[in-house]
Amino acid sequence: MENQGASVVITHHILDGKQKEYENWLKEIVPLTKHSEGFIDHQIVRPIPDLTFVYTVIIRFDTITNLKKWMESNSRKNLIEKATPLFRKNDKYQIKSGLDFLFNTENEGNKVPVRWKQFLATWSAIYPLSIMIPLILIPLLRFLKIPANHYFDALINSGIVVFMMVFVVMPNYTKLIKKWLYK
Repeated sequence: MENQGASVVITHHILDGKQKEYENWLKEIVPLTKHSEGFIDHQIVRPIPDLTFVYTVIIRFDTITNLKKWMESNSRKNLIEKATPLFRKNDKYQIKSGLDFLFNTENEGNKVPVRWKQFLATWSAIYPLSIMIPLILIPLLRFLKIPANHYFDALINSGIVVFMMVFVVMPNYTKLIKKWLYK
């Protein structure tokens, strides 16, 4: 388990009119996170202006130990305390190893399906995306006069597939197959 890496999914519900202050706060905390031991990468999903107010931050570390060390560090605690007046709800996060965060739903709490079901669900979701995305994207790239380059095409394809998996497909797909997944 320790070698699979670890992810934390953090949700911050921001008060109306406090988004700019929160963005400034992100400029303060992100560099500290990047310099933490074992940091791999992060992604910030911003709210849709005038429609939603939730920021979702996904941070990956090489080990659960390094991730927990950052999440429980005094630096992070102090910055969370500084940002608390911007939050509609308290700082909320869940730590998951490997790809467990793809299978987490609010209703299931911290319950995670067995690995073989995770494998089948992920494979059955990635397979159609890995066929459909290139069929749409490659002609679009050529239409936009972007020269054919296997490595660039693969980079863009895989980025879109992963984005679709994390933010579109898996949240809905896991709801659809929830009875089987958590049985």
